[in-house]
Amino acid sequence: MEVSSRLATSLCGISLKTPVLAASGTYAYGMELAQVADLAALGGIITKGLSRQPMDGNPAPRLFETGWGMMNSVGLQNLGVRAFVTDKLPALRSIPTPVFANVFGYAVEDYVEVVRVLEDAEGLAGYELNVSCPNTKHGGVVFGVDPGLLSQVVAAVRNVAKRPLIVKLSPNVTRIEPLAKAAAEAGADALSLVNTFVALAIDAHTRRPRLGNGMGGLSGPAIKPIALRMVYEAAQAVKIPVIGLGGIASGTAAAEFMIAGASAVQVGTANFWDPQAPLRIARELDAFLQQENIASAVDLVGTLRWKQETL
Repeated sequence: MEVSSRLATSLCGISLKTPVLAASGTYAYGMELAQVADLAALGGIITKGLSRQPMDGNPAPRLFETGWGMMNSVGLQNLGVRAFVTDKLPALRSIPTPVFANVFGYAVEDYVEVVRVLEDAEGLAGYELNVSCPNTKHGGVVFGVDPGLLSQVVAAVRNVAKRPLIVKLSPNVTRIEPLAKAAAEAGADALSLVNTFVALAIDAHTRRPRLGNGMGGLSGPAIKPIALRMVYEAAQAVKIPVIGLGGIASGTAAAEFMIAGASAVQVGTANFWDPQAPLRIARELDAFLQQENIASAVDLVGTLRWKQETL
């Protein structure tokens, strides 16, 4: 697939064909989608989350379709970082698309060990830290809702990571700015937001949760206006790049996130309906640029026309 030069950009010094990436947890480890999507034309791929040891994940059912999106409670099932390096990463090296490894853990040492293992392997462009996990050493407080814990885990990983470090922020906070600043000051090269919103769906007939684990994460178009607001606030608070995600299902939606301040975007929930969604959205973004007589997607970033005094 030929990619328009209008879409070319860079992120943390990494060249991207387009600013549209496939989000973690929605594109497996990447190569599983090779038969249904042109991986070489993607802006980038963020792998399924990787942990220190393999994880089985949560009980079924794990997905539930809502009116304007989806809830999931997969439970971060994955094969573990060492199996990823031996079984998945070799094939990923064959595609000319930046691959970012999503990393998570339940203690600072978990994050550090996963990144340490990945540092010894070739074929990755960088890392994305999922900080929406509870720190078991601090009574279950989620890393991404406490600036102190967030600073601690980002700084610890920064000490071992030579590749670019993206921190994926949780939206389940009162204000995003303190978390964005904490991550940036601790050494993050970029931020991605938002992760899913904690939610509950109930079957009124059985009076039971729709998901096997009870609560789940809400994603899709329903969260897009909130995600846009948080991306704008984060981009205003820090000087490092921001990657926007949350309900992006069209090229116009991608443009909206970039106008709000995102240097790139990730497509997630739409991939469950159409694995080619990131490619389609990139084409639609290019058509939007052409229609609006904008020379480059980069020219959209942070161009929201908003006078603060009118609030």
